[in-house]
Order: sequence, then structure tokens, then C-alpha cells
Amino acid sequence: MLYPRRGGKGARRLLLSLLLLAIWKAGSSQVHYSVPEEAKHGTFVGRIAQDLGLELAELVPRLFRVTSKDHGDLLEVNLQNGILFVNSRIDREELCGRSVACSIHLEVIVERPPQVFHVEVEVKDINDNPPVFREREQRLLIPESRLLGSHFPLEGAADADIGTNSLLTYTLSPSDYFSLDIQASDELSKSLALELRKVLDREETPELHLLLTATDGGKPELEGTVHLLITVLDVNDNAPLFSQAVYRVHLLETIANGTLVTTLNASDADEGVNGEVVFFFGSDVPVNIRKNFKIDSSSGEIRLIGKLDYEETKSYEIQVKAVDKGSPPMSNHCKVLVKVLDVNDNAPELAVRSLSLPVREDAPLGTVIAFISVSDRDSSVNGQVTCTLTPHVPFKLVSTFKNYYSLVLDSALDREKLSHYELVVTARDGGSPSLSATASLSVEVADVNDNAPLFAQPEYTVFVKENNPPGCHIFTVSARDLDAQENALVSYSLVERRVGERALSSYVSVHAESGKVYALQPLDHEELELLQFQVSARDAGVPPLGSNVTLQVFVLDENDNAPALLPPAPGGTGGAVSELVSRLVGAGHVVAKVRAVDADSGYNAWLSYELLPAAGGARSPFRVGLYTGEISTTRALDEADSPRQRLLVLVKDHGEPALVATATVLLSLVENSQAPKTSSQTSPGAANAKAALVDVNVYLIIAICAVSSLLVLSLLLYTALRCSAPPTEGACGPGKPVLVCSSAVGSWSYSQQRRQRVCSGEGPPKTDLMAFSPSLPPGPNLSEENEHPEVNSEHSGNPRQPNPDWRYSASLRAGMHSSVHLEEAGILRAGPGGSDQQWPTVSSATPEPEAGEVSPPVGAGVNSNSWTFKYGPGNPKQSGPGELPDKFIIPGSPAIISIRQEPTNSQIDKSDFITFGKKEETKKKKKKKKGNKTQEKKEKGNSTTDNSDQ
Repeated sequence: MLYPRRGGKGARRLLLSLLLLAIWKAGSSQVHYSVPEEAKHGTFVGRIAQDLGLELAELVPRLFRVTSKDHGDLLEVNLQNGILFVNSRIDREELCGRSVACSIHLEVIVERPPQVFHVEVEVKDINDNPPVFREREQRLLIPESRLLGSHFPLEGAADADIGTNSLLTYTLSPSDYFSLDIQASDELSKSLALELRKVLDREETPELHLLLTATDGGKPELEGTVHLLITVLDVNDNAPLFSQAVYRVHLLETIANGTLVTTLNASDADEGVNGEVVFFFGSDVPVNIRKNFKIDSSSGEIRLIGKLDYEETKSYEIQVKAVDKGSPPMSNHCKVLVKVLDVNDNAPELAVRSLSLPVREDAPLGTVIAFISVSDRDSSVNGQVTCTLTPHVPFKLVSTFKNYYSLVLDSALDREKLSHYELVVTARDGGSPSLSATASLSVEVADVNDNAPLFAQPEYTVFVKENNPPGCHIFTVSARDLDAQENALVSYSLVERRVGERALSSYVSVHAESGKVYALQPLDHEELELLQFQVSARDAGVPPLGSNVTLQVFVLDENDNAPALLPPAPGGTGGAVSELVSRLVGAGHVVAKVRAVDADSGYNAWLSYELLPAAGGARSPFRVGLYTGEISTTRALDEADSPRQRLLVLVKDHGEPALVATATVLLSLVENSQAPKTSSQTSPGAANAKAALVDVNVYLIIAICAVSSLLVLSLLLYTALRCSAPPTEGACGPGKPVLVCSSAVGSWSYSQQRRQRVCSGEGPPKTDLMAFSPSLPPGPNLSEENEHPEVNSEHSGNPRQPNPDWRYSASLRAGMHSSVHLEEAGILRAGPGGSDQQWPTVSSATPEPEAGEVSPPVGAGVNSNSWTFKYGPGNPKQSGPGELPDKFIIPGSPAIISIRQEPTNSQIDKSDFITFGKKEETKKKKKKKKGNKTQEKKEKGNSTTDNSDQ
């Protein structure tokens, strides 16, 4: 440390000069530091800020920083004190390798003004790496025949340090046989070798173990070692010897691949490598032996690697060579004889040649399908082959020559039952065990057109609504042909015929491919109810086959016809109905009748009548029957009623939507004395028509009465015979009542819930009808007959005609009247001088008829509650619930029915019923089966008009 002297101005100048010089040198040259490797973190390197002449306070403002191109993180500067220190581990060997000089170059950069300083930090080496040998153990093979003084090179060690730290010295562990010989070409390069000092003897010392140590020159010294394993090698002076010169082996030709054939045994008197024997096939061994056999070079095992075949090679002779591993190697030879034993190892072989495939299903029996040949490589019994065919098929094998067969057709073919046959031909030899081979043969059966197209059913019923759009699809026919290809291609066509005056093809058509049936034009139920035709299905075979199916097309009715009003008189036109009505008629008197028909059927033709209210709201003294169309009075007419009554009757069917028609009825109220005259004056043509019709009805009534009389007499005779038998149960025993009501238009059935008996006199109980003599019903003018009760009905000039409503068929009755309500009173005369008797009439009270049928059909059972009985216009007598009158008549029938009821405590037989048939209607249908329906309806409507007028 320098201590300044007092008052020494020269010394002060000297110090200032030295300081300026130091600052100048610091700015113009590098700063050098040194640091040992492996220094710890934070180790002091130097005061870099001070050495560079920088103030500590200006390090941060001037952005003092230290950078290094490759090693920036090894050293760091503390900006608080300006000291350079070790930041991370420094390894000189990693940093510079074997280079003598090793330093780190730093650049110090400051700003304001910018300056760059260069700093070199030298990394000093320390002895931190020991000598290292490449391997931990070195092996040396030295033959026992080597001479003394022989050198055997060794691999030295390496030290990663430099200088004296890397100078190595070697030492060898004590040994009688070897010494260490070191040859130094320079200080850093040395050659090591072992020098043989004593003759080696393998039998005495087969191995030697030595330790070689390397020591460096550092402080402290570090060392490394390596183990030396010296093996004394034997000298080869003995050849291998086999245990036998020839090896004989017998093998079956079916022996498995990899089977051990034999194991060769050879020994060598030498030891070590000289005693190790390796086996090889001789150089003259043929290729087929090398393909079938292999030998293990170390164990001497011979194994089968191919397939033996007695038919190809019966024996093998194999030359084997044994060679030791000595130097020079010594060898020896032996022979292996392999004899192959024959077995049945060859299966038969099949060859199939198809001649005619596919086979037509109509091929004749004996047709040759294919040729089959068989063979077997075995001989004797093992080569004898038999051939069979499975399963049981319509084919068979026929032997044509030795091991040659023909496949022929044995039975008829049917492709529709089976179109494909998979045949399996089996060939089996005679060995033990026997071997077999199979061959599959696919036989296709060619189709022949032997099946006609078939429909699922012979007849189809189709329902089509009328007024269908033209060209609409109504049905699809489908026929199936069991044949194949073109023989199964079915085409459809119509079987042409005439439908009336038109061809069938004008109504319907059928698509040739799909079988769809189309209606070519709108169908009309009123014109054509049933269209029956046939569709033909024909295949495309040669010759073509076909079949027919019948289609019944029912045209369903739709409400497309409005009610049509019938003219009031035959031959008249449909206009207003004009009638003269006496003011003296009482309540319920029928004054006129509106007649209408509907061309539809069923509910669409079921007509109902409704009286439209009069203008001004005045109440009319008339009403119209809901289903009969009869206009009757609701009360007695008086002077206050207008002399001219104009009634509007609305006729409506029951279709959806309902169609209507309006009828106008003109009634003229006249005095009673003026009615016949006026009527005769107003309609002379109608009177003539009525008179003609009355004449016809008179003859009809006479015929009916005659037939009825014969029937009554027969019944009386039959009843008398039955009643003459001894009674069994009282006056009238129990029986099943059968009530038959005969009339000119047929007969009615009557079913009663209570058991009733029909008896005649005091005879046994009868189950039959007791019908009395027919009496004609009263005339048309009931009031006149009431005024003259003494006039007998038999002497009446104009007998009452049968009610025309019962003559029509069920469908037409439904269309015309839609219901049957016979509520007229019948008055029967008891004979001359007898009193007038009111007989009950019967009418239907069925509320909801089905399908337009109001009256019951033929053969149906009718409950007794289905009928009502009325006694004259005022209905003075009414039966109690469940009661029946003793006698009653049916309007329009001349028969009087008498029924006797048994007591209320009698057993009820609900099975009692009476069947009836419409004789006249059946006869008319037979006569006019093909007539025009419209004309028939008009005629029946006219007849109804005439009868109701009477």
C-alpha cells in the first residue's frame, strides 16, 4: 500500500499520471482474468467494472451488460459491486477438449456513450479426470507353442486432462510368464506390450489373470486398471472319429416332416477348439438328398425335411463329413443308408369331363352327362379303385372300361322341383386303411316350357264405385309361372266378348306386363251392375301355355240420380197433381198420393216425403206420409179452409249427399155432391183407364179367390182329420203356431213371442193355420159403405184391389215408397142382415230398415212386436201390450186370419215363425228377367197410381 507524503507535490503528479495511464490502457486493450475449471457458483473472477474504469453508479444507467458468443451463461456480473463471478459449472474438457489454451471471450457493452470492452477469461485445468481404459477386460489368446520373447500388444489408457495431469505411467501385476514392455516415442505417446518370459503349457496352466494399472501425473494422482485374461491355446494334432463307419435306417414313406432319422456320434482327442467337431454333408451328395434331409452341424442329428415317396425313390445313401475347428482343421467321413418302406399313401385321383351341361328337363333316360376317369399311383390292392355316386339322385355311374365311368340320367327330371344338383363322386382304393378321393359335379337342369301360368284363385270379385274416372286402376291380376327365363315371362290380355251391344274392350283393358286392369270409361250402376269377363295369362315359351281367370266386377251404386216424380195418371206427364177433395172427409182421409222413383238402389233409392210449410206460416190441414207419399187430412175440413190448396212436397233420398225433387199438389175443396161429377168431367181419360184396370183386377181377384178357397178347404179337411184324433192335452194342446197369410201377391210370415194355437172346433190342438172363407174388402168409398151397412161385401161392384205396394220387389219398393204402412181400416160384412164388423189391419213398424228393405225378406222371422194392428179410421179398439187380436185382415188380401191365444201362463216358444214367399213377384221375375228395369219401374208406378185412385 502506498502512503503519500506530506507536501510532496511531485508525488501527487506522479500518481495522477499513473492513474491516467492505467485508464488509457484500460480503454485501449483487453482485460485478462483466469479461473480454474469446476469452480463453484459465485466464485470471484475479477472486479470488471473497476478494471474497465467504470463507476458503479453508472452501470445501470449506461445499460452495462456482458455477452459471450457461445458461453454467455458461464460468467455473470453483479451490477451492485461490479464483480465478475462464476454463474454455472465450467468444464475445461467439455469447453476446449484436448486444446492447451482454453479461454472464454466476453464483450462488455455500455451505452451513453456507447462503448465496447473485450475481456478474456482463461480456464485453467485441474486433475479431475482419471486414466480410462476402453474396456474393463482385455482377452489374449496365446498358443502354447509360442516362443520366448514374443510380444503381445496391449491397449493403453487415455486421460482427458492436459499437461502433467495427462502424463501416464503403467505397472503390471507380478507374473512368472509375462513382463510389461513400454515403448515411448514421445512424452505423450507410449506403446504397451507383454513379453513372454516362460514357455506356456496348456495342460499345466490353461489361463493367466493379470492386472494392468495406469497412473497420471496430477496432484493428487488418479489411476485406472484393466484385467488381462490370457488363454493358452491348444495345438490341433488329433482328427475326429465316428462311432461306426455305416449307419442303416428304415423309414416309412409316410413319416412326418421333421422326424429324426439318426444321430451321428464323432469324438476328437484334442481339447478346446481342436476338439470341437462340425458335421457336413459330403460334397458329392445329390440335390434330392439335400431337399429331403438336413444335418445339424453341431449335434450331428439328421432330420427329414421333405416328403418320402416309395414310388419315386426306394433308398438313399448319404455321405457325412466330420471336421474339427483346429488349425489346420482335421476331418473324417461316414455313410448313412436310408431305406424307404412302402405304405398305402396315395389316394385315388378323379378327372371329370362334362359333355352336355346343362341338361334339359325333358332329356330321355340314359342320356350321357359326363365322363369320369380314376387312377391310383399305388400298386396291387392299393391301386384297385371303386367309384360311387352320392347322394341318391336321378343319375347313375356306368363302368365303360377299367377305371373309366359314364354319368347317365337314371330317372326323369323336373326343374320346377329341383333345378340344380350337386353330385359327389367318390373313388376308394383297396388299401388298409383305404384312401378315397371325391369330386363335385354341378348339374344344372335347363327349363322346358311345361307349366302354364297359374292364378292364385280361379275367380276374383272386384267392387268398383260407379262414375269412376276413365282409365282408373280397378284391380291387378297376377299369375305365377313355375318355369324360368322366357318361359316364365307372363303377358296378360282380355278374353274378348260382347257386353250387350258393345265389345268388352270398350269397358276395360289390362296391361300386358303388370296385369293391372283399368276401366276405360265411367261405369254406371243403373246401366251395368255386374261386368263379368276373363283375363288370359300366357307365357313366352315355345309353344306358349296359358290359363284364364274370371273377374266379376260389381259396380257399386252412388247417389247420382235425383228422385223422379211419376205422372199422376198412366201415360201422363210428370206435372202437378190435381185432386178434388170433399169437405166432408174426416181426419186421416187420404186425398192424394205423390209417386216418385229413384234410379239408384239401396239407401240411395230410399225416398222420404216432406210437406213444405205454406207461405205466410199458415197451418195446412194436410200431411204427407213420410215414406208412402200419401197426402191425408189432419183434421176435418171446414168452411174456413181455402177452397184451393197448393201443397209443395219435398221428395228426398237417403244418399250422401241427399238429392231432392219437389212435387206440386193442387187440391180443390168441393161439396160432396160435386166431387164425382167434377171428377168425371175433369178426367174422362183417367176414368176409362180405371175402368179397364178394374176389369183386369176383377178377373185377378176371382182367380185368387178360387185358389184360396181350394187352399182353405184343404186346410179345413186336414184340420178336421187332426182334430178327430183323441185329445191329449185339453181342447187344444200345445203346438207350434204357423200363420200363413195368403194374398194375390204372395204370403206374409208372422212370428209371435207367445205360443198360440190354431184350432177348428173341438179337436186336438193344431199347429196349422185356420183360414176362413175369403171375403172381399170394402169398396173405395168407405163413407158410402158406412151409410149402407146392409149391403154385403160380396155384392159390391168394385172389390178392393190388392195393395200395389206388395207387388214390387224389395229394392223397387224401397225406391218407390221406402216403407210399408198399411194403416187403412178394413170393414168386413158379416152377411145379409149382419152387423158391420171392423177387422184389424196389419202393417210393418220396422223403424230402421236395412239397405232399403222395409218389409221383411222371404224366409225371415218377424217378431210379433214388429207389426201393429188398427181398427178402422178412428182405431176404436186397441190391444194391450203383447196382445194379439183374434182375427185380422191384411190389406189387399181376401183372406181373414183367426188366431186363438193360449193363456198367459203357457210356455213361450220363441222359435215359432212362419215363412212366406212372393209367388207373383217370382213369376214376374221369371217372365221379365231380361227386361228394361226403367220401364218396369214406370209400369209399376202407373199400376200403383191406378190402385190407389180406386
